Amino acid sequence: MRFYFTVLMVLCLFFSCSDKNKTKIDVSNINVEFSIKRYDVDFYNSSKETLPNVKKKYPYLFPDSFPDSLAIAKINSKDEQELFAETQKVFENISDLKNKLTSLFKHIKYYKSDFKAPNVVTMLTNIDYENRVIYADSLLLISLDVYLGKKHVFYADYPKYIKENNSKANIIVDVANTIIDQQVLINKDRSFIGKIINEGKKLYLLDLFLPLVSDHIKIGYEQTKLDWAIINEEQIWKYFIDKKLLFSTDTKLNKRFIDNGPFSKFYLSEDSLSPGRIGVWLGWQIVKSYMKHNDVSLQELIKIESEDLFRKSKYKPKK
Repeated sequence: MRFYFTVLMVLCLFFSCSDKNKTKIDVSNINVEFSIKRYDVDFYNSSKETLPNVKKKYPYLFPDSFPDSLAIAKINSKDEQELFAETQKVFENISDLKNKLTSLFKHIKYYKSDFKAPNVVTMLTNIDYENRVIYADSLLLISLDVYLGKKHVFYADYPKYIKENNSKANIIVDVANTIIDQQVLINKDRSFIGKIINEGKKLYLLDLFLPLVSDHIKIGYEQTKLDWAIINEEQIWKYFIDKKLLFSTDTKLNKRFIDNGPFSKFYLSEDSLSPGRIGVWLGWQIVKSYMKHNDVSLQELIKIESEDLFRKSKYKPKK
């Protein structure tokens, strides 16, 4: 098998626009209420005298194991203050973030009427990119220092595929994904097709919740990597079929095609051109095909078994 890479920007734009038109809805009459508190600003601008006020405002961020002496040391740390100053350059004004959160919460409530928007707290976590967003029912914690821009000097030593998601535009996707992870049922199907369809469901929910966000941002790819996937969709599918991977339960396939990484591992010379998580991207296409051919609710989509979804999807890769 050989993959072909030609930049077909017009084709990519066409499919992108088509998908957005299908998922765009009017949420102007939906009401959501939530607050945004700037723990990062309150904490790093505090002193020994004003720290008690901060602790009273954010009691859940001050466990007994976090003594005042350690808090004051963090506030007075040159490195911590530099991190705070750099974050303020990007996020001194968060009106845009508030607008995006409002739109996201409205879209979620449109599809899930009992959804209650969580109160939001912004903070710094010393660039803990594995815990960018934490969601616990009524509270949403966002680590702003992870989103200073993929070219920021603080991320100089990070792998390129990690840095790609360290920009302001990625915050709303990470927030949505964190909420979606609690809505999609735990996948019990250990087959490769079961796993990628389960991940595809999550990305389809992103289509519904974030209809104005570009596909490459939703899945965390550089645009050129997404173009590669679109152009080579038929060859990717043929590879999975020929290698009899769809119903395999080999856990090594996770690292090759599902887990985050710089590229997917077909063990071919063209691998470096591919994006990571190509199986997840393909699962997304299968779910979109299923929703195109089946009139079902979002809750039905979430609950349907992967094998049943695959069978009814009528999926055919674009040539």
